[in-house]
Amino acid sequence: MDAEQGALCPAPIIFSMIGGKWKLSILKTLIFKETKRFGELRREVEGITQTMLTKQLRELEADGLIHREVFAEVPPRVEYSATEDGLALKPVFEAMHQWWLERK
Repeated sequence: MDAEQGALCPAPIIFSMIGGKWKLSILKTLIFKETKRFGELRREVEGITQTMLTKQLRELEADGLIHREVFAEVPPRVEYSATEDGLALKPVFEAMHQWWLERK
């Protein structure tokens, strides 16, 4: 890869958007199991703390991969779902799954 290709490579940006211990697990849940409330996500993503889930959700929302919807109810209800950009990652998850199956 020459210097120009390296400068144009989006990998570092993509890795910051979906990288880390928790973001892929959160995205997988919202892509394949659709809309979830905070508590449901916390149960689905085993081992994540409330603070870390909040941080990761905020980052994913800021990057446009998930949508946060607040309902004016008492108590307030908040739901998270994958955006179109987030859903576009579904083939990536499927490819990783296929890769895993083929390497055994």
